[in-house]
Amino acid sequence: MEQQLINFQFDKNYKSDDFYVSKSNFFAFSLLDSWPKWEKNILNIHGEKYSGKSHLSEIFVKKNKGIILKSKILQTNYEKDLRFHQNIILDDFEKEVDESKIFSLINFVDQNSKYLIINSLIPFNKMEFKLNDLISRAKNCLEAKIEKPDDELIKVLILKYLSDKQIKINDKLLEFASKRITRSYGKIFEFIYKIDEISLKKKRSIDQKTIKEALGT
Repeated sequence: MEQQLINFQFDKNYKSDDFYVSKSNFFAFSLLDSWPKWEKNILNIHGEKYSGKSHLSEIFVKKNKGIILKSKILQTNYEKDLRFHQNIILDDFEKEVDESKIFSLINFVDQNSKYLIINSLIPFNKMEFKLNDLISRAKNCLEAKIEKPDDELIKVLILKYLSDKQIKINDKLLEFASKRITRSYGKIFEFIYKIDEISLKKKRSIDQKTIKEALGT
């Protein structure tokens, strides 16, 4: 599948207003892009931390209008703030949220012909809820997994976040780093942080030794 750099024209809420579409995130991206032509009105996007779930949600809301909530908002009387929004995104969802609250939100979405996107680390339908009605509803929603980063996405992320920190890296060193880094979004961000830390502390330009040190090899 051909990879492409998607540029969205709106004010930035992240370090960059671009999102790189690769085979790792294409399904989630394409589902959001196809709204409102969904078979169901609830979509669960799941994937590891830093995989781009929140970034995708920001893009979606800017394009289609909506509201992004954090899980803790469910502990408050939130419904009066949602009635004017067709699309509701529940970001950073965790099982620890009161089950009756999330079930109430799902009912609210259904009864008012709205759409709900739930971002989580693990699949919503795999969470061990105790409320039978919630278990049933969790199994009846669209699901999109953001996979571990592929080779091309690893390179793009390294380049993007080093560029954000005004750190330059040549193609040879990029290839060297991308082939040795753990295939994990978290490890990529950890690597970027260490590269930045080493270059600032030691005032050293990026070379193979710096990369090895940042990788812990």
